This record gives sequence, C-alpha cells and structure tokens, in this order.
Amino acid sequence: MEDRPPLYVEIAERQLGVASESYKAGDTEKARAAVNDVVLYSSKARDASIQSGKKLKNTEISVRKMALKLRDLRRTLSFDEQAPVQAAADQLESMRGELLSHMFSKGKR
Repeated sequence: MEDRPPLYVEIAERQLGVASESYKAGDTEKARAAVNDVVLYSSKARDASIQSGKKLKNTEISVRKMALKLRDLRRTLSFDEQAPVQAAADQLESMRGELLSHMFSKGKR
C-alpha cells in the first residue's frame, strides 16, 4: 500500500503535462479529460497516503506543486476554459489541507 502514493502522483503529474500540451494544441476535450485524471489520481494518492500513514509529506508537496501548475495553466487559457482548471486546482488544495491535517494531528490521537 505504501508504494501506491508515488505511483498515483506520477500518473497525475504526467496527466498534467498532457493537459498542458493538449491545451496548447487546441485539443480541449483531451485536455479536460487529462485535468480530470489529475484530480482523480491525486485523490487516490491522498487516500493511499492517509490509509498507510506513509509518504504523507511527499504526497502533500507534489499535490501543492500540481495545484500551482494548474493555476499557472489557467492563466494561459481563454475565459471559457479557465473554470474547470480552477476547480481542479481548488480540489487539489482541499486535498492538501486534508493531508496536512492528517500529518499534524497524528500525535494527538
């Protein structure tokens, strides 16, 4: 179980690259699907990290970086394309909060 978070993070990061390239190429359908995958696999990484209690810090750092990259990507898009990317970034920030909460509440249980 503890080997899963890095794998999920890697998939999410690759899909973020696919989303960026697809938006540049004008393939919005593929880009949107890739952004959805970023959220899906980041969520899986978060869940696996919390369940195993391992790789919490690394997962949190990766999710934070992906959220920042999504925000940067959003700024390059037309107004109509910005909302789904912003929503994905917000979801990643929420996941980060959950990871941080779990990391710092460990000793208080």
